[in-house]
Amino acid sequence: MSGEAPGELRDGPGVVRALVSMSYPEVEGLLAQGRTSVAIIPTGSVEAHGPHLPLCTDTLISDEVARRAAEALAEAGFNAVRFPPLHYGVTDWAASFRGTTTISREVVHGLVLQACLQAHAMGFARVAITNAHLEPGHIATLRSVEHDFRALTGDPLVFSDQTRRRNAERLTDEFRSGSCHAGQYETSLVLAIRPQWVKTEVAAALPEHVVPLHERIAAGAKDFLECGVERAYCGNPAGATAEEGERTLDLLAQMVVEAVQQSLA
Repeated sequence: MSGEAPGELRDGPGVVRALVSMSYPEVEGLLAQGRTSVAIIPTGSVEAHGPHLPLCTDTLISDEVARRAAEALAEAGFNAVRFPPLHYGVTDWAASFRGTTTISREVVHGLVLQACLQAHAMGFARVAITNAHLEPGHIATLRSVEHDFRALTGDPLVFSDQTRRRNAERLTDEFRSGSCHAGQYETSLVLAIRPQWVKTEVAAALPEHVVPLHERIAAGAKDFLECGVERAYCGNPAGATAEEGERTLDLLAQMVVEAVQQSLA
């Protein structure tokens, strides 16, 4: 999504690279250095995000968090390599909206787990995943991957899960409310990453739509339509700003860095 130019190598306390720009001897050379190496694999989805955001919103956010986390890890002395994003996820909740492409839990589990195991087999000291797709079934799948990765390798898979209370409490009021699909929270993030991909006039005209998703899910709702999310958004897209998005992106990246450091403590 957002990537370095081919061949770009940034030296400092550590090195940061995008895997797609590297040759295999460069990967071998980076892993042979004495610094601790971290692979970051963004996960995402192809899912409706209101009438104003692109279908790739979750992947866009996840990839940008991975990019910023890799930069911060390099500044902290790690060698960090950002892998290409895995674009598809479990997106049953938005399946009624055209463009949404939902993949089964079994396939997503296998794809993410195999990608992480491949990074581990290459010799990376830590493998991390980033994620911005918060559908319950997708989160459960990633947690299962986290469990199976440790069982198979003996090492932790670093997953800074935004839905865990300790992380959610650090994010915005709208995020904590749960009424945040394509609302102010996510619209702000996309404004900070790809403002030209946000239909700003459409977003500005959307009325605030507060939906207690947690309560609707607990009551048995099975998709966005049953929750009353008729236009694939809830929250307040009109209140979004790029400044909020920048702050949130930096915080999400810092959470990844902290999780990597804690896994090595």
